[in-house]
Amino acid sequence: MLHFNKVTIIGVGLIGGSLARVIKAQKLAAEIHGAGRSRETLEQALKLGVIDHMGQSAADAVENADLVVLAPPVGAFEQIVGEIGPRMKPGAVLTDVGSVKGGLVKMIEHILPPGVHYVPGHPIAGKEKSGVSESTESLFRGARCILTPTDRTDPKALETVRSLWTAAGAQVVTMDADVHDHVFAAVSHLPHVAAYAMVCTVAEMNAGPESYISFTGAGFRDFTRIAASSPEMWKDICLMNSANLVEMIERYQFSLNRLKKAIQRGEGVKIEKIFTLASDVRRGLK
Repeated sequence: MLHFNKVTIIGVGLIGGSLARVIKAQKLAAEIHGAGRSRETLEQALKLGVIDHMGQSAADAVENADLVVLAPPVGAFEQIVGEIGPRMKPGAVLTDVGSVKGGLVKMIEHILPPGVHYVPGHPIAGKEKSGVSESTESLFRGARCILTPTDRTDPKALETVRSLWTAAGAQVVTMDADVHDHVFAAVSHLPHVAAYAMVCTVAEMNAGPESYISFTGAGFRDFTRIAASSPEMWKDICLMNSANLVEMIERYQFSLNRLKKAIQRGEGVKIEKIFTLASDVRRGLK
């Protein structure tokens, strides 16, 4: 039976907070400790009952923890792992919820001391709004969670993390870390970049005294919903998966240029063919 004496979550925001709610609701841990940069966030998490104890020192918070979950922006991982590694007990499991894996996994495995077991993870769940106040126990139900074990991953630790995400209602899938980064550059990172760029493009345009942005309707808001996501988090993701993301931006630019030329030339049949293909694919998504 899955049970921990102590779980520490570093970064008690939307994802970290939601996972803490799952652990609480299912009584998977005797106590949950939260750590992070913002005392205000930690106090809010404590008040909401998401965590049992709080502390801004991640190194102190991981002492005697059976499970540690890394859930801050990925740009902070290296410093945090360097601080907590020496304080984690032998046999403890470290996992994360980062949207980038490749180089990050190699870095963490290099830094961690022997005896601490790392299982890389990425739950494919979220909202455009961030913060512990948005966290919910149901966030991961029906979502996929990608685990990217390496040849250094302890099998027992892998099964522990798999069981945790299964308990959260997620469908657990394993994948090579580099393949993960290529896939999610296309299906996650590129859409966020496109949404941010679209909002900036329209926001900079004016119609007399009013900005074009004031005329936006449901279509624009649906397309750009994810542009309300955390800028810090997505800045880190872009930089840490830059090669794959640049490739996907270039592929997207190619598609836009193909459409641009068809529109300029008045090629209605070609435009409709492209739109029909996209519409069929989109309608097929669950």
